[in-house]
Amino acid sequence: MNPQSQALRASAPLRALRTAKVDRAADSASPRAPRAATVRKQEAILLEAERQFARFGLEGSSIEGIAAQLGISRQNLLYYYASKEALYVAVLDNVLADWIASMEELGSVDTPEQAIAQYIRAKLRFSRERPSGTSVFTREVMAGAPLYRDTLVAKVMPALKTDVKRLERWAREGLIRRTNFLHLMFVLWASTQAYADLAPQFALFEGKEALDEQDFEAAEKLLTEMVLRTLKP
Repeated sequence: MNPQSQALRASAPLRALRTAKVDRAADSASPRAPRAATVRKQEAILLEAERQFARFGLEGSSIEGIAAQLGISRQNLLYYYASKEALYVAVLDNVLADWIASMEELGSVDTPEQAIAQYIRAKLRFSRERPSGTSVFTREVMAGAPLYRDTLVAKVMPALKTDVKRLERWAREGLIRRTNFLHLMFVLWASTQAYADLAPQFALFEGKEALDEQDFEAAEKLLTEMVLRTLKP
């Protein structure tokens, strides 16, 4: 995938930020909606910050470096985000919103086979389209989530419990075999996220510069077959 395509893919989740900001402004008591230029600037800052946090981590990144890459001043960037930590949390918020949206695929249909297939497809699509966001998220979690633990518990736990309860209901109805559904979810997270975190290594072993669409399709097919075989009643 060329750099331009990667940038387009990475910017797709940020469109939700633009819509959300405009919607909130329209619903608020304030008569002034945010200017389009302001929203675009915030999107650009988040995207570049995500790239640099993924590459250098929180400690290795700087407001100056992010601002320089965007061609703006440090003061201009701090107008939108008061500190490097605030910008880092904003990036994590944006990534997490997209990640949780992919979790909702398990409840999008009520047939276990279709739901599980869609869930795996959504998780792999997230890994393919937003590897830098996944990297930032993984770094934070691997460090013990020092800046993001409370948010993770508050936002991920409800979604995870909903998915586990849905699997348990299907088991009671005899549609799938009962197993440890919590750890099944952990395995699905780990296996799909590996196609972001370990993509360069996988590509190296395949003798190519980067994983392509066929690789993700193959992973999707294999993971779906493995899970459905495990859950077959």
